[in-house]
Amino acid sequence: MRLSTRIAIAVGVTVPPLVLAAGLLLLGLVTKDLHRQQDDALSDRAAAVTPDARALLRAAASGRPPSVEHARERRLFAAALDVGVRLTGPAGTVTAGGPQPGASVSLPPNATAPVTVRAAGGASWRVLAVPVSVNRPTMDGTLWLFSPDTASQALIRLVRGRVVTVALLAAPLAGAAGWAAAAGTARPLRRLQRRTSGLDPRTSTTRLDHTPTGIAEVDDLARTIRTVLARYDQQAGRTAEALEVARSFSSAASHELRTPLMSMRTNLDILTEHPDLADPDRTEVLQDLRREHTRLLGLLVMLRALARGDLVEADTFGPVDLAEVVDASVADLRRRHPDAEVTVAGSPGLWTHGWEQGLRSAVDNLLANAYTHGRYEDQAPRIEVTLGQDGQDAVLTVDDRGPGIPPDRREAVFQRFHRGPDSPGSGLGLTLVAQQITLHQGRITVLDRPDGRRGTRFEVRLPTRADHTLPPPRRDWLSVPGTSQGFHKDGS
Repeated sequence: MRLSTRIAIAVGVTVPPLVLAAGLLLLGLVTKDLHRQQDDALSDRAAAVTPDARALLRAAASGRPPSVEHARERRLFAAALDVGVRLTGPAGTVTAGGPQPGASVSLPPNATAPVTVRAAGGASWRVLAVPVSVNRPTMDGTLWLFSPDTASQALIRLVRGRVVTVALLAAPLAGAAGWAAAAGTARPLRRLQRRTSGLDPRTSTTRLDHTPTGIAEVDDLARTIRTVLARYDQQAGRTAEALEVARSFSSAASHELRTPLMSMRTNLDILTEHPDLADPDRTEVLQDLRREHTRLLGLLVMLRALARGDLVEADTFGPVDLAEVVDASVADLRRRHPDAEVTVAGSPGLWTHGWEQGLRSAVDNLLANAYTHGRYEDQAPRIEVTLGQDGQDAVLTVDDRGPGIPPDRREAVFQRFHRGPDSPGSGLGLTLVAQQITLHQGRITVLDRPDGRRGTRFEVRLPTRADHTLPPPRRDWLSVPGTSQGFHKDGS
């Protein structure tokens, strides 16, 4: 059923009860006004005829001639005009004239204010009682005034009939008016429906082109449809990214794991085919197996971390205490490598807006790189970590005492699977660092040590403001092979 038809039916059903309710209210007000007018007329007549009633009562009590009493009755009835009059005296004497209910109709004992009295046959009267007293001789009586309620009842019936007629006519007229108004109002909605019915986000990139109509509900619906389509596009893009990351993960894993797996297979074949292998040779083969197993496990962990970085959502980011992250990473390095000499200097309570797990992974890998490559000859690795602030940036530096990195090779260290000839790692540690710094809209720079000593400095700058949008739109560190993804490396 169309919306306009539903509105027409609703209006047609709702309007008659509303008209009837308004009519009943109007009927009550009209009845009240008519009674007020009638009561005012009774009160005026009562004030006018009370002196004549008192004179008639005095004449009847003093024994005046009947002619005098009849004359005063006529004066009383003439003064009453169209109002019925009944005067009751002592011993139940009654003088009556004009329109009034029959003697069998009981009157209220106290009617000092106008009341309604109903007679047999349905006739009704407005009745007012006025006490009448005579001092000489002392005598009390009651003057009753009657006004027929026929005209008021007729007018009330007329108003009632008109209300019912208007209610019956209002149903079809209101329904037709409601349908016309609803049809005009729903026209922009039908146009919107026609424009959206041809949209298929799976097969076409065409999206809703809506011109504001001035109707809030229609414009809000159009904005909602646009939002839904935009979210569909965003989700479809994220799904495509996830599929690409999954394919890249599979491809990279199969390619990079082939060498350690083949090496492990060779060593296992040696152990199997030569059960009487000499102990020194067996020990060497087992050490090779352990190294390849460690490398294989590290490679899988790094690939998983890169994949998570490519798929991280913006709502994962929040306030992060960099000093706390650095302290936790240093403590973990000292626990795993007690021989490392690590010094830490910096300001506590330095915050940024980011992904705490990703930042922790970046710092862990910077420290692991410094531990692996930050030693010279047989000396213990010495690592110096500094955390400070420069303007709106948090600055983290990691210095080692290793052989250093030539300037022409500094960009290559961030490429995927880039390993030195004697590196035991997976070639993904610094790639993961660069990914996380880029996700946090920061910069990483490879520099010489500023004190002129042998070694390398990795300097990381992260914005401390939380008003930037995270993460950046490009997240393809795992899917684009052999590149450093174009992150910022000043001076590299």
